[in-house]
Amino acid sequence: MTKAKAHKWVRKFHRYMGVFFGIQFLMWTIGGLYFSWTDIKKVRGEDIRKEESHLLIHAQLASPDSILLVLKQEDSLLHVKSIQLVNVLDSVYYQISFLTKQKTKTRLANAATGKLRSALTEAEAVLVAKSRLKQPEEASAVQYITETDGHHEYREKPLPAYAVRFDGHTQTTVYVAADLGTVQSFRNQEWRLFDFLWMLHTMDYSERDNINNWVLRIFSVLGLITLLSGFVLYVVSFRLKRKKRI
Repeated sequence: MTKAKAHKWVRKFHRYMGVFFGIQFLMWTIGGLYFSWTDIKKVRGEDIRKEESHLLIHAQLASPDSILLVLKQEDSLLHVKSIQLVNVLDSVYYQISFLTKQKTKTRLANAATGKLRSALTEAEAVLVAKSRLKQPEEASAVQYITETDGHHEYREKPLPAYAVRFDGHTQTTVYVAADLGTVQSFRNQEWRLFDFLWMLHTMDYSERDNINNWVLRIFSVLGLITLLSGFVLYVVSFRLKRKKRI
């Protein structure tokens, strides 16, 4: 292959590959700019979220042993995964996560009396959500969700849950796990834009967070080849121009 033909081939390859990958390169650049200039605290809702108050223990706590015996009878408890104290509507509860034959479950038990309680009602979930806002407002909508997919903004979190929406300036939805009795996440407009750009950045269009997916790998390798072809094109063009001058 002559140098002229090599130059023509490299130029065509670089031109077409540049157009093909240019859109994705633009998405990477836009996403990078947004990530570097955005306050991550606002994306996470930390600017409107009130930190959880410290637990106040006013009475002797019930023994977890007696609660576990009840769970063995009612829920066929096999193994305990974790036990922790949490504040639910100004009362202290044991949040007990355990394994049964079918699945992992979580139950709440009053830390003072040891009495098990049922999952949160919709009204209770709204109160829990409002208690975690710095400036509480009235909820505009409540949705009870039992399943999500990879595109849902509440993914890989405990279910069932209540999505409590507040129509303030941030359009925030607070997700409260029904069985756990606690807030799991805050989702606002900035988070939704961040999540969308992150999906385009990682090219994981199903679960968002898999940066080892093959689409990203292939585009990265071919993008590098396209970049290198530009350097090759420059060298070949420079030599041809120099040869013509001579």
